[in-house]
Amino acid sequence: MTRTVKDFIRTIPDFPHEGIMFRDVTTLFADPQGFRMAVDQLVAPFAGQRIDKVVGLEARGFILGGAVAHQLSTGFVPVRKAGKLPGRVIGQDYTLEYGEARVELHDDAIQPGERVLVVDDLLATGGTAEAGIKLIERLGGEIAGCAFVIDLPELGGRDRLEKLGMSLVTLCAFEGT
Repeated sequence: MTRTVKDFIRTIPDFPHEGIMFRDVTTLFADPQGFRMAVDQLVAPFAGQRIDKVVGLEARGFILGGAVAHQLSTGFVPVRKAGKLPGRVIGQDYTLEYGEARVELHDDAIQPGERVLVVDDLLATGGTAEAGIKLIERLGGEIAGCAFVIDLPELGGRDRLEKLGMSLVTLCAFEGT
């Protein structure tokens, strides 16, 4: 039987809150076959395109984004939680499935006209990704696409990002929250 990326992801019930089914990608990252499969599948739709930067969303997007940037031979830029980046930053507030937050990006991380691929492990409501997209666009970057390992369709993130005109790649989906 051929394994898929989804086969390497474990589900942890009631984390971080009761009723949440947490999709844990650390088991995917820990397995060399699974990790390579995920990175290869995230890269494939963008191979041969001009990608100037890969932006990884905190925190698991750093792991995936760094590997994707390496494979695409381009630079990597982190979008971090507020207060984590030194130097001058721009910030964007957003809501997520459990509350509110803010992400930041160095104000010189993206140059006008650069084509940027946004990468993260999970697409839920789309709030974090939308905030990252807004930061990139404020600096003049053009979104080449968004790539996620997991989609949680019931939470509406795909619809939210597609309404913004984003092109999305997801490797698997899980029902529920």
